[in-house]
Amino acid sequence: MGALKGFLEENFYIYSMAKGNHSTVYDFVLLGLTDNAELQVTLFGIFLVVYLASFMGNLGLIVLIQISPRLHTPMYFFLSHLAFVDFSFTSSVIPNTLVNFLYEIESITFYAHAIQVCCFITFVVCESYLLSIMAYDRYVAICNPLLYVILMPRKLCIKMIANTYVYGFTVGLVQTVAILHLSFCDSNMINHFYYDDVPLVALACSDTHVKELMLLIIAGFSTLCSLVIVLISYGFIFFAILWIHSAEGRQKAFSTCASHLTSITIFYGTIIFTYLQPKSSHSLNMDKVASLVNAVVITMLKPLIYSLRNQEVKNALKRIIEKLFLAIK
Repeated sequence: MGALKGFLEENFYIYSMAKGNHSTVYDFVLLGLTDNAELQVTLFGIFLVVYLASFMGNLGLIVLIQISPRLHTPMYFFLSHLAFVDFSFTSSVIPNTLVNFLYEIESITFYAHAIQVCCFITFVVCESYLLSIMAYDRYVAICNPLLYVILMPRKLCIKMIANTYVYGFTVGLVQTVAILHLSFCDSNMINHFYYDDVPLVALACSDTHVKELMLLIIAGFSTLCSLVIVLISYGFIFFAILWIHSAEGRQKAFSTCASHLTSITIFYGTIIFTYLQPKSSHSLNMDKVASLVNAVVITMLKPLIYSLRNQEVKNALKRIIEKLFLAIK
């Protein structure tokens, strides 16, 4: 983190000196969700409860998968990393939002903002590819059950996860460096409740076409590639389920995909709405609503979606609770 901070500071300083602009804004202030003091107290309580629920839910899911031998399969290996990414994403957004609720004005330096944007983009990209990897995993499990262990060895799973993190961080870093080449010399008020690059670009007083084009291309490419993998995987899964003769077999096959399909629908719906709109119809206020749903509501519900709708997770949790009661007695 220290190396990244130094890298961003150096790039921003070099660019500012090259431009010769002495009125560059170095500190930014979040406008947040509301300036009503009473409502801020209420929102602080809501966000705190949501963050604790998300923290406990995702961390609990990771621990449960690690200590339950029956969950040591590729499906739950990927699920544990999805929970980790969700936890990291929430932790990069909500704690700072909680602090802002307690102070009327909370400023942040440019390089600190850039670091948070880098983390935010990294986790979003990682989640998109994790969802596509999980879709491919479900395709192999349902369409080639006898070859599942051979086609999805542990080494391959680790390699896919590592590539996902590397690619996510690379995208985050590239987008952040593009931000460093923008000039900010007018307003420093960011119309959002956490640090994202879309509302920051809206404040730039220099040409933003390159940054907007990069955002559209990279976001579009990442979204399209991962979505294509998801659609192709579930296309094969759908036809495989149709060939299952028993209603019980079809129900079992569909139940293994239900929670994943729910997460996919919510995630891609939010991404497309926020980042792939035409500029003419783009609204930062609507972005805040979409981001609020994704960062606050969905992150709290995801652990519940994957646990309450998954019989294996519920059985594993039940066994752990029974062991704890027996140990206490």
